[in-house]
Amino acid sequence: MEYITLNNQTTIPTAGIGTFLMEPDEAQNAVVNALNNGYTLIDTANAYMNEKAVGRGMKASGKTREEIYLSTKLWPSEYMTAANAIEATLKRLDTDYIDLLFLHQPVGDYFGAYKAMEDAVKAGKVKSLGLSNFDIEEIKEVIDKTEIKPAVIQVETHPYFPQTELKTYLDEIGAVVMAWYPLGHGDTALVNENVFLELAKKYGKSNAQIILRWHVQSGNIVIPGSKNSEHIKDNIQIFDFSLTVDEMNQISTINKNTRYYYATKEMLEGYLNFAPDFDAQK
Repeated sequence: MEYITLNNQTTIPTAGIGTFLMEPDEAQNAVVNALNNGYTLIDTANAYMNEKAVGRGMKASGKTREEIYLSTKLWPSEYMTAANAIEATLKRLDTDYIDLLFLHQPVGDYFGAYKAMEDAVKAGKVKSLGLSNFDIEEIKEVIDKTEIKPAVIQVETHPYFPQTELKTYLDEIGAVVMAWYPLGHGDTALVNENVFLELAKKYGKSNAQIILRWHVQSGNIVIPGSKNSEHIKDNIQIFDFSLTVDEMNQISTINKNTRYYYATKEMLEGYLNFAPDFDAQK
């Protein structure tokens, strides 16, 4: 495993497992599988409706809490009561602290929610703060109106959409990218680009492993999600080789500045009305 030192001097693993779209039993099994195969970073969210299962998986793995780096996210419908939401997510995850807490979407009272997250940092309940799906201007607004700089920005990032402009700005504030859809939402056109076919053959790796290695060498944190035990094992086998500068440059040429998911203003406003009973998770 390789690590990144964040702007608050804490460290984070560069690779972990995401639990988006996993049912509770699937998430629990994936977490146990991941933690028993060398992972230490686990990512979840209120809205994934599997925080309780992630907490059970952490316990069932036999790993100590200190061996695990846990990130989760507050959903917009809870921003107005963020302090209570943080307590609730701690309870669901059955933990005393969260390593990295994100705001999930840039809508609603996210300034107030972020300030509640800052209070949680001061109380020792959260170690680092992040923003998910925020653009540059929205990140700047949060920084201007709050005390603690976000350490991690979670956004869609992959070779077709490497977030070059965002990363240039994040370098200025000392923040890093955590990539969702790191493999391009499984797009076979991306995964089977000639550059990945050739490098996979050269290094004896899969195309996906080459892409994940590109992320890590680009300074990104990756959280590919998988319920498949073999894929979980394979996705972390990216630390025994390195791509050359020329190979990294070659990969940069396939940038299409194209994303697979984009939330419109109407979609974001709709998130405020999506307020399931998060505590009713199984």
